[in-house]
Amino acid sequence: MDRQFVIEAFATSADVKQQFVQTYAQKILDIAQLLIRAFHDGRKVLLFGNGGSATDASHLAAEFVGRYRRDRTPLPAIALATDMAAITCIANDYDYHEIFARQIEAHGRNGDVAIAISTSGNSLNVLQGAEAAQARGLITIGWTGATGGRLIDLVDHCFCVPSTETARIQECHITMGHVLCELIEEQLFAQTP
Repeated sequence: MDRQFVIEAFATSADVKQQFVQTYAQKILDIAQLLIRAFHDGRKVLLFGNGGSATDASHLAAEFVGRYRRDRTPLPAIALATDMAAITCIANDYDYHEIFARQIEAHGRNGDVAIAISTSGNSLNVLQGAEAAQARGLITIGWTGATGGRLIDLVDHCFCVPSTETARIQECHITMGHVLCELIEEQLFAQTP
């Protein structure tokens, strides 16, 4: 075990986040406003990804439905990787690549927001989910890494973390998600103690 390895891992994570926020700070504020308008207008957010990105989607949906910091009205958000019956049914009866697209066709409505999360930007089921969201008139947001992969061309707004390391990308994604939760909660529920 090397103490320096631990220090460097944290330093690298912090450096990636600093590079990311220098590029995307204003865009994060813009997306917060977009999500605030969507929630205000009764729209929902559908989040999806695989593996760690699936857990990030689930984590953030829980922050919206439950709470981030304030006791407040729940916000409508669904993580599409959490319904095992739907996922296994779709994968078995259709194809694994359809697991998000089919759920978006079921739950997504014009004006809703889809957040597609893929560290590579090339996960086929995430790409098909983004395409289904576009086709149904959802506002699409991609969270990815490096150059964005194919996802960058399939979404209205894309955030590309400047790293090729999955762990560093995911660490940045969850930090951005928490910042969005805080911005949204503060704006929508400023009068709530």
